[in-house]
Amino acid sequence: MDDNKALAIVSALANGVNPQTGEMFEIDSPYQSVDVIRALYVAVRALEMTARTRARANRGRMPANAGKPWSEQEDRELLEKFDAGRSVPELAQAHDRTMAGIQARLERHGRLQGQGLQWRGRASQPEAEADRSGGA
Repeated sequence: MDDNKALAIVSALANGVNPQTGEMFEIDSPYQSVDVIRALYVAVRALEMTARTRARANRGRMPANAGKPWSEQEDRELLEKFDAGRSVPELAQAHDRTMAGIQARLERHGRLQGQGLQWRGRASQPEAEADRSGGA
């Protein structure tokens, strides 16, 4: 199993969601226990750190298809794989494109609703509004 798939699974569990079915866990599930949730978030942070370290090592190396036009065939394959449950990182690797490119394409085809990737150095909407209004 690759780290991206492990991160997706552990993140789902930490959020109280069954990664296989997408259903929320019952309140009496062990996955709803405070200590289990905290442990899962520690695992999520560790996997994210590994991904960031790997990304820093690969900085400057863009996937071969990054920025290239999409063919109708590649679009069909992307949507089929996404509908079959493949994650954005898996799709990026399979199509040799960036995760941002995959996400943008899925948004364009109505499969994702403007979730956007969080970029380093970019304030979230509430933080940006607070900064403009002088609030904390």
